[in-house]
Amino acid sequence: MNKTTMRTLPAAMLLAFSGLASAAGYQALEQNASGLGVAYAGSAAIADNAATLFANPAGMSRLEGVNFSMGVVGVSERHKFRTTGGVASGGDAGESNALPNAYLTWQFTPALSVGLGISRPYLLDTRYDAGWVGSAAGVDTELTTVNINPAIAYKVNELVSVGAGLNYQTLDLRRTSSVPENFKGDDKALGWNVGALFTLSPAMRVGVAYRSEIEHDVSGRNNGVAARHDIDTPGVFTLSVWQQVSDRWEAMGDLSHTRWKSADFTGMRFDNSWRLAWGAAYKYTDQAKLKFGIAYDRSPVSDSKRTVRMPDSDRLWLSLGGQWTFGRSSVLDVGYAYRYMRDAKISQPAGKYESGAHVVGVQYSIGF
Repeated sequence: MNKTTMRTLPAAMLLAFSGLASAAGYQALEQNASGLGVAYAGSAAIADNAATLFANPAGMSRLEGVNFSMGVVGVSERHKFRTTGGVASGGDAGESNALPNAYLTWQFTPALSVGLGISRPYLLDTRYDAGWVGSAAGVDTELTTVNINPAIAYKVNELVSVGAGLNYQTLDLRRTSSVPENFKGDDKALGWNVGALFTLSPAMRVGVAYRSEIEHDVSGRNNGVAARHDIDTPGVFTLSVWQQVSDRWEAMGDLSHTRWKSADFTGMRFDNSWRLAWGAAYKYTDQAKLKFGIAYDRSPVSDSKRTVRMPDSDRLWLSLGGQWTFGRSSVLDVGYAYRYMRDAKISQPAGKYESGAHVVGVQYSIGF
């Protein structure tokens, strides 16, 4: 493949990924802070620190020696409900949450790498005032997960690397309403993730990854009586590209498809969704990079399926970030994004939600 073709191909792919571009539903995309500044574009292809284990385990093959990355992303959401007459009635369901993460990789041989990741890939937290107009449909909904992800990567040759991981996931659920309902339960289940990384040239990488659905049978008690809820996480396919455009500029893109139709949230069904993202990084100095990103995420929740427990809608991300390298192998990443969500109509109770979110993250990575 000649040099002209190598430059034209990634440019075309990046153009396809661009346009308007966190994942919707109860999927938490914010599993590292290094990708926050570019709206998580190029997630399965960048592979520049140990957090690649979550996005694409094949990316571990690019990391020499032992690499460690840890960080936290904070998300502050606003979901303000107004009735059809424009009246607010205790229906502000927005909450703030922290998503910590840690990843460790080890290049066991030049061809074989192993790693371990801990993250919170699914999260939902909506809390209303007691007695609000929609309290019969729901007051509090809290879903939290912890995901332990051992993984392995194999470098087939200089062009191709493959990887796979096992996901041991715990899930806790709490639901309340004025019906009355007071459910609390938990479950543990297994899933998997796989990926491949193609290094088409020193200036271009393409990554593909798939994270499986996980079926949770959440058992607990509702007002003292044994009860259960089915919660299935969706399968997610991601295609990413990373391109070194010049000595100072990098560009990256993402196209992902989430199989929400295979998911179940206590009887609530969804539509499949797509996510498009584009990002860029500018090398300001040898030690500092500036990052920019934009993403568009189509919600799996349509107007006819929206409930007070998940007032979700299509969202637009606008992201900024920075990266500083200290010494030979210590890197600090910071990022910020504003997540704009279109007004979301709901029929029960009749009204609409005005939503948005601020996202802030910090991450430290080091190689040995």
